Amino acid sequence: MDCGHQYPTDQIIYTCSVCGGLLDVQHDLDTLRTSISRATFDERLGTLERPYNSGVWRYKELVYPDVADDLIVSRPEGNTNLYDSPRLAAWVGVQKLYLKHEGENPTGSFKDRGMTGGVTQARVLGINRVACASTGNTSASLAAYAAWAGLDGIVFFQNKQIALGKLAQAIAYGATGIQVNADFDRNLELVREVAEKLGIYVLNSINPFRLEGQKTIMIETIQQLRWRVPDWIVVPGGNLGNSSAFGKALYELKALGLIDRLPRLAIIQADGANPLYRSYQNGLKSLEPVHAETIATAIKIGNPVNYRKAVRALHWTGGVVEEVSDQEIMDAKAQIDRTGIGCEPASACSVVGVRKLVEKGVIGRNETVVGILTGHVLKDADAVINYHSNQLDGIEAHYPNHLHQSEATVAALSEILAVREPN
Repeated sequence: MDCGHQYPTDQIIYTCSVCGGLLDVQHDLDTLRTSISRATFDERLGTLERPYNSGVWRYKELVYPDVADDLIVSRPEGNTNLYDSPRLAAWVGVQKLYLKHEGENPTGSFKDRGMTGGVTQARVLGINRVACASTGNTSASLAAYAAWAGLDGIVFFQNKQIALGKLAQAIAYGATGIQVNADFDRNLELVREVAEKLGIYVLNSINPFRLEGQKTIMIETIQQLRWRVPDWIVVPGGNLGNSSAFGKALYELKALGLIDRLPRLAIIQADGANPLYRSYQNGLKSLEPVHAETIATAIKIGNPVNYRKAVRALHWTGGVVEEVSDQEIMDAKAQIDRTGIGCEPASACSVVGVRKLVEKGVIGRNETVVGILTGHVLKDADAVINYHSNQLDGIEAHYPNHLHQSEATVAALSEILAVREPN
């Protein structure tokens, strides 16, 4: 993306050998402009035929147009709901708030969209072993898709603060899990070094084929809005793969004439894992890694590999970056959960980020906002129980749903139910 040097798609490479920069999958937009339209994708809605029954491969021309259908590894993924939530809109202070819930993917997070692209490329390349470093969601997705494709999955975890719901998935799906005495950023360095030595294919978001799958979150969202562009897209920021993919998707949709303008992108980081926010405060001139600490384990990353692509997305969309505290994250999560939608802690950054940007006057109260929920509520069940029982260090449950205890009598139960105030 920096020097413009080109490589064939059958070469195993993650960064440019000339300048060291990140790689993009480059599409022939001139040809696509005359061969696809909104109708191309609308006509595939609801089909039972593979691969177009997938919410990723419905947009095959924009993801991987030349791949043979029999090489595509799909569960299928995508086709996640876009919720119109008036209650949360009122809480954050806007007239219209939609929530795109990527926790409804097969393994419970947005990672499945990227993994179908990455594992498909592994099959194209004829590679039998795939690996990633993970804070949790990537491991669950890689393990599931590797198993589905008949490949060996390998996952490097840090040795603490991995949500059990995510760790359990990777183990259940049969991946080789290794807990390493290092944080995510060091594990990502290690997985790249080991993969190069042992001929293993890396499926972290530094892999450009992963981001091609993840960009369909944005394409599908715009299609669900009947190709009407919202004013804002708000997304949590960790390794910045989604932010990067969204920028690329929006740029391509505009270049192809499928949308008439770009929404603004807001990337929300936890204040304990906020290297992009700090860079934004300094004009996005450089990135200084941080030691990451946050309850939102999915975004507990201090040195995001997709920084340059996220900066590009911010420039394209006139975007902004904000930070939120763990207290704000868990309170917002309680509000989201209470509507019946539910999400993992990192997802709640999207909603509380909107609230904070409205309070600062950055997002207008009359603007239409889409927030991205990245993971399922059961990804981190311990965080839910500990919040509502007020057992999280440094966090007070401002919106608790207390668990009651009762003797096995009608009188005791009636006493609880008679005094309990409605939620």
